[in-house]
Amino acid sequence: MLLRRLSDRDEIVALDDTRVRELLNPRHDGRQLVLDYSLAHARLRGHQRSEPHRFKAASEVYYILRGNGMMYINGESAEVGPGDTIYIPPMAVQSIENLGDDDLEFLCIVNPPWTPDSEERV
Repeated sequence: MLLRRLSDRDEIVALDDTRVRELLNPRHDGRQLVLDYSLAHARLRGHQRSEPHRFKAASEVYYILRGNGMMYINGESAEVGPGDTIYIPPMAVQSIENLGDDDLEFLCIVNPPWTPDSEERV
């Protein structure tokens, strides 16, 4: 059994300035995982906006856990909150803004799995 606890994962500052804890990634785990995606927990502090960025060949899904934000994808925007799922196609310029005082928390699913060179700022 592979069990990951969020509290045990190191937090890193991602390329877009969100705080991320990688939960599952077959390319970075020491254990063989049969997955076509990676899963991470992301956090954006109150009234912050992530840096616009895009994945070169990967699609991404955000699932909002806590807080309220504004999602921006290729010039479109929509308000998002807990329970919302957002699909981000490959090469889409994206960012998310926290509209509240508390942290905006969301899951990030990336297919194929995230690697440091799979995304770029725009």
